[in-house]
Amino acid sequence: MFDIFRKHTRIMMMVMFLLIIPSFVLLGIDGYSRMNETDVPVARVGRTDITQSQWDAAHRGEADRLRAAMPNIDAKLLDSPEARYATLERLVHEQVVAQAADQARLSTSDARLARFLQEDPTIASLRKADGKIDMDRYRQLAASQGLTPEGLENNVRLNLARRQIETGVSASGFVMPAVADVALNAFFEKREIQVVNFLAKDHAAKLNPTEAELDVFYQKNQSLFQAPEQAQIEYVVLDLDAVKRGIQIPEAELKAYYEQNALRLSGVEERRASHILINAPKEAAAAERQKAKLKAEELLKTVRANPSSFADLARKNSQDPGSAAKGGDLEFFARGAMVKPFEDAAFAMEKGAISDVVESDFGFHIIQLTDIKLPQQRSFEELRASLESDLKGQQAQRKFAETAEIFTNTVYEQSDSLKPVADKLKLEIKTADKLARQPLPGVSGVLASEKFLSALFAADTLSSKRNTEAIETAANQLVAGRVVLYQPARTLPLAEVRTQVQAQVVAARAAELAQKEGAEKLALWKTGASPDNLPAAQVVSRDQALNLPAPVLLAALRVDTTKLPAWVGVDLGPQGYAVVRVNRVLPREAAAQANLVQRRDQYAQWWAEAESQAYFALLKEKLKAEILVPSPVKKQ
Repeated sequence: MFDIFRKHTRIMMMVMFLLIIPSFVLLGIDGYSRMNETDVPVARVGRTDITQSQWDAAHRGEADRLRAAMPNIDAKLLDSPEARYATLERLVHEQVVAQAADQARLSTSDARLARFLQEDPTIASLRKADGKIDMDRYRQLAASQGLTPEGLENNVRLNLARRQIETGVSASGFVMPAVADVALNAFFEKREIQVVNFLAKDHAAKLNPTEAELDVFYQKNQSLFQAPEQAQIEYVVLDLDAVKRGIQIPEAELKAYYEQNALRLSGVEERRASHILINAPKEAAAAERQKAKLKAEELLKTVRANPSSFADLARKNSQDPGSAAKGGDLEFFARGAMVKPFEDAAFAMEKGAISDVVESDFGFHIIQLTDIKLPQQRSFEELRASLESDLKGQQAQRKFAETAEIFTNTVYEQSDSLKPVADKLKLEIKTADKLARQPLPGVSGVLASEKFLSALFAADTLSSKRNTEAIETAANQLVAGRVVLYQPARTLPLAEVRTQVQAQVVAARAAELAQKEGAEKLALWKTGASPDNLPAAQVVSRDQALNLPAPVLLAALRVDTTKLPAWVGVDLGPQGYAVVRVNRVLPREAAAQANLVQRRDQYAQWWAEAESQAYFALLKEKLKAEILVPSPVKKQ
């Protein structure tokens, strides 16, 4: 039946052409790529999705910014689930505000944009002496953020428009002093209390549960005794170090590299000079610069007539405030430290020589070269290790892409084992045991990569025991792995967890007994019975908790004080029960006027923040904003 295709090849090609071309017209070329796109949304605001790749990119940028600002910060904190989720919340916040600004048709005028840029300290630092912006540095500032100057200004324009949404609420918030005082009086109010604790641990020693009680508790609470799923894996890592290990540098190449770079690797030449500067900025009028030049030439004649007077002449005549007092001494400097005309003159002079008048953007210099410090050239043997490391690093950078392609293809094409790729690229097959879907505490490197763990615990990887694809876990780092042994989550048998079951039964029963005893005492004391051996009274407030548990403090401060003394019971959960007696209320201490104003201002700020949060919550609801991934579980 296939003969018809062979005999009418050209006709079939035309039919295929007519079928495929309209689909490209309808979908577009990148429509096909989108059909295979696996980048899933992690949040949604209105009809706009925030994707996993956007989240990853934003978090990388945030982590890089924090590392640059705080070099000593713990890297684990930056990549914790809590930190990543905070980045996602920020993206949602930005998208909500952006859509609200767009719907309100808020915009930023050219005049407002110009005024903001003029007032911005970062932009102000780019100004030259004449007050104009140094456009080269301005373009560098934009490029550092991956933007053109136009893109940077557009971002600023959008941010100013969005800021109107937020400041429209927060900046308009205010609280009357009388209202603030009512709240602050309640907040700083003090109460004299006595606390009687009924602790679970006092009952625990008396309890000895039976086997039947343990079995009943175990059967009802099997979810508490689960062994999590675990995997034993093999994996291989390809990074620059691995590529470097496979590179051999011939001795001749090492020696040639030494000959070319010996001076650079040994150090840099430094020179010490003194100078006399007559100020004449390049923006100054021609007549003013000519006058300065003539003065410099007169001083040069004097110096040449008596070179030993250079330092005295510099103190009296140099207009460089940094060096004049030191006789013009500029200390040692290397190339790149001085403006080019000055540098060129200084590095062309012999020790002890005095230059002609040298013109720069600052004015006119007379230079005296006082010393030369040449680097001591190090031998080939001294530099051999660093030379070899440099060359291997350079070659590894060039070779990594090629090696990465071999790595990627091999782990895919020979997916039933990692040995082929390990043998081909001389990589070490590493192992890890008791691996979970989430990074284990204290783990670093590729085993802390959620992307790699997700690939390992994918259903097809677990069922087939085949290699994962090559996963990029860092710059110039790929990893592939395979599951050797998988153990799904399971309920541990009672015999294995009997000690834990007994401890939990005892703890639960002891807490019940403590709560029962406390509740009975509370009911008795409320009737007017006199308690025995009440502990000493203590004065507490919200800002002076005296190490009381938060539930006890809040219960004491919420008691109705119209009739004192008043009693209240507090359930402390596994710890037991507390009974609190409130004896009297102490009014808020009178504050100095300055403190009073400061606290009122603080309260007004809290109020404005609360209104802003409420308004943002309203916008989230209106725009149907939602985060589609679960928030990380807080560790106890």
